[in-house]
Amino acid sequence: MPELDRDAAREWIRRWDLQQEESLPDREERFTALIDAVEAGTGRPDPLVIDLGCGPGSLSIRLLDRIPAATVVAVDADPVMLALARAAHGDRAGLRFVSADLRHPGWSGELSLDRPADAAVSTTALHWLDPQALSALYAELTGVLRPGGLLLNGDHLRVDDAASPVLARLDEALLRREDERRFPNGHAENWSGWWDAIAAEPALAGPVAEREAWRDHADHHGWATRLLATHIDALRAAGFAEAGTLWQRGENRLLCAVRGG
Repeated sequence: MPELDRDAAREWIRRWDLQQEESLPDREERFTALIDAVEAGTGRPDPLVIDLGCGPGSLSIRLLDRIPAATVVAVDADPVMLALARAAHGDRAGLRFVSADLRHPGWSGELSLDRPADAAVSTTALHWLDPQALSALYAELTGVLRPGGLLLNGDHLRVDDAASPVLARLDEALLRREDERRFPNGHAENWSGWWDAIAAEPALAGPVAEREAWRDHADHHGWATRLLATHIDALRAAGFAEAGTLWQRGENRLLCAVRGG
């Protein structure tokens, strides 16, 4: 079986970023806002940051580009994503990738931290957890973050359309209209197309097979973890002192929570 070299991994990640940017309006602006919050909110030039559901390392790399003295512990359980991330960025100073499944309690024990983290960050990942797993993750996170530490989660988080039907409709409409303006001729490659393409990469045959055995095939789009209120309620129950939206474009939000204590 051929090995995945750094250049090939970076090309796959370039394609990943491109299709993500096409399907997620303002993705880079959300990254920028999130990293601004890490800089302004942690109060130190060398923060220890956990990237939850890091994927191929897109957020981790951007964070280190902006804050070179930071230490980032990037966590994921997807074998394909971790294979790409390690091949492309495994030698990056200040960055360490960890295989751990955030759906299962005890994941924080795999991080091998030498001190409490200043921030935990995530983008477009935590809605893949069901509500029970999300609540457990937030509760476990309070044992990993220092008092005053931040959770910064960028994702599409909707208001409850039963409670606020007009706001929910407008949240979705803003993103749809922005997408139509930016891509009037449609998208070059979407999320499913990228996964179809990478499944044919010989150097990733092993991780692709592992992923098929690992991944949860449930339709997460119907889960309550797509709702902003589900996250706010779970964070409050876990002991976070503050929780709210720092940045927003329609349902595309940057959620921030502050650990109490």
